[in-house]
Amino acid sequence: MRKIATSTAALALFAGSIGSAAMAEGYKIGISNTVQGNGWREEMVCAMKAQARSSGKVESLNIAHRNTDAAGQLEDIRNLIQAGVDAIVLNPSNSDGVNSAIEEAIAADIVVVAVDQAVSAEGAYILSNNQEEYAYLGAKWLFEELGGKGDVVYMRGAAGAGADDDRDKGFQRALAEHPDINVAHEVFTGWQQDQGKQQILDYLSTGLPVDGVWTSGIDNVIVDAFIESDVDLVPIVGADNAGFVGQLATVDGFTGAAVTNPGSIGGAGVTLAVQILDGEMPESTTVLVDPALWANNDPEGMKLIEAAQNPNLDPEWPVSVSIPGWTTYSTEEIIACKGPGE
Repeated sequence: MRKIATSTAALALFAGSIGSAAMAEGYKIGISNTVQGNGWREEMVCAMKAQARSSGKVESLNIAHRNTDAAGQLEDIRNLIQAGVDAIVLNPSNSDGVNSAIEEAIAADIVVVAVDQAVSAEGAYILSNNQEEYAYLGAKWLFEELGGKGDVVYMRGAAGAGADDDRDKGFQRALAEHPDINVAHEVFTGWQQDQGKQQILDYLSTGLPVDGVWTSGIDNVIVDAFIESDVDLVPIVGADNAGFVGQLATVDGFTGAAVTNPGSIGGAGVTLAVQILDGEMPESTTVLVDPALWANNDPEGMKLIEAAQNPNLDPEWPVSVSIPGWTTYSTEEIIACKGPGE
C-alpha cells in the first residue's frame, strides 16, 4: 500500500486527478463509527451526512454510530454488508481489529474507505489526518515552550485506537528530542470531555507539579479545569476545536497551540467512495492530510486563530468544517446534520 503525505490544499489537486464525472447514481452507503458523544466524531458523521446529500448521488445512508469496540464494529460492518450497501465509510476501532469484516465487504464488491485512522486490510482505501505528525507538532511546540525541561501531563485518546497509537509515536518522537521533559502523568481520556476534565481535576487536586499539558483533542475543558481549580494556567496543546480556539483568543494569560485535525475528513471519505463507485479510481490507496499548528504566542498563528473563530459551532467541533476539493456542502448544511431524504 503506497502512502503519500499531502496538505489540505493539495487534496484539491488529488481530487481533481481522479475526476468527478458520474457514471451511476442512487448509491447506498454504510457508515460505521465507534465513538459517540465526542464532538469531533459527531462533526465527522455530520460531514458524511451533509456530503452524501450534497453529492446528489447517494440514495440512502445506513449509519451504525455508537460507543463500541472492535467486536461491536465487526458486527456493525457485517450488518452493513447484509444490508446490501455499495460502499462502507468507517472510522476503525483499530488498524487490524476489523480486517476480517472489511475483507468480507471487499469480497462482496463493496468499496471500503477508512477515514481518520488507517486499516491494514488489503483493498481498503484510506483518507486520514496524519495522526503521528499531529502529535509531534504539538508536543514539539510544548516542549520547546517549556525550554526543554519540566513536568508534562500526557492526555491520550482511546487505548488501542489506531489514531492514538500513531499519535503516541509522534509524541514519543518529540520526547526523544527533549530528554529533560518528564511525563509526570499519563491518562487515556477515551476522547470523552467529562472523563478528561475529571482526570485533570483529580491530578490538579494532588498538588503535584505540572508545567504543561498535551491533549489528544479534549482541550477546552482542560483549560476550564485549571480556571475552576484556581491554578495558574500552563501551556496547553489541543486541537482546532471551536471552544479551544476561542480560548486561545480570549483567555487572559493563557499560552497554547491548536493543531488542525478536520472532522470534515468524514465528508471527504464519502466523496472518495462515490468517486470510486463512479469508476474514477484514485492514484493511491492512501492519502494523509498534514496538520498545521496555530500558536497564540506567534503573530501568524494568532491571525489564523482569530480568522477561525465561529460562534455558530458547537465548542467540541473542529473549526475546519470543510476540505477544499473534497466537500461541497455549506457550513449551514453540516451544522444541520441531515443526510439524503432527511
